[in-house]
Amino acid sequence: MDRVIQKKRWSSKRILTLVIIVAIISLIGASYYFTSGKSKLNVDMERITISEVIKGPYKDAIPVNGIVLPISSIYLDATEGGRVEEKYVEDGAIMKKGQPILKLSNTNLQLSLVNQETSVYNLLTQMQISSNAAQQNTVNKLNQMTDVESQLTEAERLYKLDKHLYEQKAIGSQEYKTAENNYNYLVHKKQLANQILQQDSVSTRQQLDQAKQSYAGSQNALQVMRKKVGDLIVRAPVDGQLTSLDAEIGQSKKEGERLGQIDVLSGFKVRVDVDEHYISRIFIGLTGDFTFANKTYKLRITKVFTQVTNARFQVDMQFVGEIPQGIRRGQTLQILLALSDETTAILVPKGGFYQQTGGNWIFKVNENGTMAYKVDIQLGRQNPDYYEVLQGLKPGDKVVTSSYENYGNMQELVLKKP
Repeated sequence: MDRVIQKKRWSSKRILTLVIIVAIISLIGASYYFTSGKSKLNVDMERITISEVIKGPYKDAIPVNGIVLPISSIYLDATEGGRVEEKYVEDGAIMKKGQPILKLSNTNLQLSLVNQETSVYNLLTQMQISSNAAQQNTVNKLNQMTDVESQLTEAERLYKLDKHLYEQKAIGSQEYKTAENNYNYLVHKKQLANQILQQDSVSTRQQLDQAKQSYAGSQNALQVMRKKVGDLIVRAPVDGQLTSLDAEIGQSKKEGERLGQIDVLSGFKVRVDVDEHYISRIFIGLTGDFTFANKTYKLRITKVFTQVTNARFQVDMQFVGEIPQGIRRGQTLQILLALSDETTAILVPKGGFYQQTGGNWIFKVNENGTMAYKVDIQLGRQNPDYYEVLQGLKPGDKVVTSSYENYGNMQELVLKKP
């Protein structure tokens, strides 16, 4: 007797057909999902940097490099030209004020000194001769004055005697008039002798003053000439270290030529190069920080050089408070120069995203951390660590701050964990 065989409800062929249909539908759905709406890109979370937007203290600052220099340097120039005869010290020596550094020789200058000394000696001799002559002339004038006074005294005596006798009618008028005329003549002669003596005294004094002035001028010229010869020995103008000495024995140096410099070692300053973009924001009084031997030190701008060379300008900074132990001339310091006081702001860490976005947008991560979508933002100031956020983000937001170079025009990132 035949038995009825029941058909299986889910045959292998039927199951396979259903799997193929579901796969096709899933493929179509996925294709639709990824090709419709916003463009998306799968991104491995280990290959990106996700940073949190914060609200905190912000200081507008820029990194700059500075070179440590002595607090001041005094240049040594050849006051007089000459040939290098002797070097007393070598480059790098620690000098005391007035200590000789090198000696120059200048035959013409030394000959001029000899001629000037001879001229002064001749002038002094001539002054002595003129003074002796003036004194002798004065003595002669005084002798003449003495003779006139003696004659006047005798004439006055005779005049008075004859006048008395004439009044007594003891002598005639002729004899009296002779005595009177002689007396009046000698009175006038004495007056003239007095005038001559006074004029001689004034003339002698003027000649003596002129001779003294001429001699003093010659002496000053001699002192200047001696100083010029003395300057052939180049000496340290202050205490300090001799650097950049450029002189060898036998070498000829022109007047005004640079020989070296003395660095004052009582302190240091830092010469800083700044990009010309910041020239309108740099002024005396701004401060900066740097780290040396794991300790932070502070500097303040004391001088601004406004001349721009190769798109950069320079400023001088001096230490505020303690100076680092062991710092040396020529050492390079990495300084964070503050352009403003500390304020509170919304901040996003700096990263490679800025190169592709220009700070106009960023990928913001959703709350569950599975997606990052493009949002418009506005950034303000920046320092080495942060950008200031003006619009588009709030504290606590998480954003992708690594480079967007491989993202093309993607609108969303699908974040995949490894």
